[in-house]
Amino acid sequence: MPIFKHLMKKMLKTVSPLIVLLCGLAPVVQAQDISCIRINQLGYSTKSIKVAVLGSGKPIAVTAFSVKDENGKTVFYNSAGKDFGSYGPFSHTYRLDFSAFTGKGKFIINIDGTASPVFSINDSVYDGGADFCLRYMRQQRSGFNPFLKDSCHVHDGYTLYAPVSDSTHIDVVGGWHDASDYLQYSTTSANATYHLLAAYRDFPQVFKDKKQANGLDGSNTIPDVLDEAKWGLDWLLKMHPKDNWLFNQTGDDRDHRGMRIPKEDTNYYGRGLERPVYFCNGEPQQRGRFMNYTTGVASTAGKFASAFALGSELFFNVDRKYADGLISKSLSAFALGLKYPGVAQTASVLSPYIYAEDNWTDDMELAGAALNMIDTSKRLIITAYDYALKEPVTPWLGADTAKHYQWYPFINIGHYELAKQLTGARRDSIIQFYKEGIERVWQKAKHNAFYRDIPFIWCSNNLTVSFAIQCYWYRQLTGDKTYQPLEQACFDWIFGCNPWGTSMVYGLPSWGDTPTDPHSAFTHLKNYPIDGGLVDGPVYSSIYRNLIGIQLYNEDEYAPYQSELAVYHDDYGDYSTNEPTMDGTASLIYLLAAKQSEARNGIPLKDAIPRL
Repeated sequence: MPIFKHLMKKMLKTVSPLIVLLCGLAPVVQAQDISCIRINQLGYSTKSIKVAVLGSGKPIAVTAFSVKDENGKTVFYNSAGKDFGSYGPFSHTYRLDFSAFTGKGKFIINIDGTASPVFSINDSVYDGGADFCLRYMRQQRSGFNPFLKDSCHVHDGYTLYAPVSDSTHIDVVGGWHDASDYLQYSTTSANATYHLLAAYRDFPQVFKDKKQANGLDGSNTIPDVLDEAKWGLDWLLKMHPKDNWLFNQTGDDRDHRGMRIPKEDTNYYGRGLERPVYFCNGEPQQRGRFMNYTTGVASTAGKFASAFALGSELFFNVDRKYADGLISKSLSAFALGLKYPGVAQTASVLSPYIYAEDNWTDDMELAGAALNMIDTSKRLIITAYDYALKEPVTPWLGADTAKHYQWYPFINIGHYELAKQLTGARRDSIIQFYKEGIERVWQKAKHNAFYRDIPFIWCSNNLTVSFAIQCYWYRQLTGDKTYQPLEQACFDWIFGCNPWGTSMVYGLPSWGDTPTDPHSAFTHLKNYPIDGGLVDGPVYSSIYRNLIGIQLYNEDEYAPYQSELAVYHDDYGDYSTNEPTMDGTASLIYLLAAKQSEARNGIPLKDAIPRL
């Protein structure tokens, strides 16, 4: 239970380091005595890159570390390498590389009197991780919610900015709540849907069939990840009800007036239980006391078109009529993007916080590439390539900051989907774009022991996962393993190889240090677990100090590891670092599926579409 785990984490401050070691958790120490080894709590596959990070308040007195098995026998010995210097709370940091060790079992690392938590090495360490995170996606469902076994938001909604009278009713029941609030955004939902579909397309062997389409127990011959993707597709279809109609969001920031379970939503919007549904009109819309900077429709339309196109491909042999309908909607959404280039930002009423997206050509590139896969004429590949040239490198890569969701998705998926279809110089140029973006990060990341250069802005974990996927896709496209250590460092960061020594995924692994008090009504009000939810992640201390309405309600168990660089809190009062997000979790499902597939089978990405 979350409360029990939270108490255990606090109790561990007072028990001996030996007991903590036996429990497999890193000891919490005083700032002046900091010395700890951070590892990937999920573990490592036998052939993977395996690196732990030692952080210390003083230089180490020895130059080598050992890996010991469960019996205390030393099974591997290696140099600790150079001192990377200060990072976050640590004055001295070292990369402890044990990649050459391929033994299986449970182990600890020892160096200069400091021991790591217990970790596993075997080729099944990532099994079930992707399916585990699907639990959070099902829990985020609007309409019928299988976790609650009840329905919510069944009156959605009434139109705003649409070519009909404001307050006209439209049925948009369904989809996913965006995070711990209950707003629903077309952009994040379409991106999440695409990642789920791509995860099944590329790694079909990873996913099981244990749930029905409604999310309740029972198989239905369709893998659960496709059931979840279809839940997203069905809602997107409602948000694109006519060829020239497209809606951008359901609800707005009036939703933030207090925590409650979704079925208990009250009259925040002045229309009973109906919520507003914002139409994509290509013009600025409300943003608190101001207006947002909407310039067009293409950023949203492109995301719709790509999700529909890939959905039609995967459902072709499952439900031909449904697949044909998706093709039609993909083409109409793409046409809207062509007609109305530019970005469609989200709207707010009370606060200035929105998804301030500033790019759109990446969305249209992906839409063109996805449609080209199912277009026998293959004419759209030229259109997609032209869009690719307009944004070669995703702008946040190598930058120190960005606005909230300014460059979204956080990865240019279109480059990957396009490169698979191109040949010769054009293919090489697209791959070079990926490499250039990775290199921008690497030139900074290589100077610290965590190989970290993801900006600590809101949703830094989402950026981390997306960047790891970009590194993975580059490696798959080229066979070049130059950046694999950087890719692995990002993956390891999510599961505990970070200054706080905690996994950023609720309940994963079940034996590890994971979030227990996230910014969520489910956990805070009802003590319900939110299994598989990826939380936002650390933010710059400068951002944290200037956010509105943040208050910690419990003692900070990570206090020794906070720094002027960045903070992370496992406290429901901190919405900036500890709130789970639906779209980030969907991206993580893809990454976990890739890691499981690679560890278990070494299976490369599928070139052919799997048939059910």
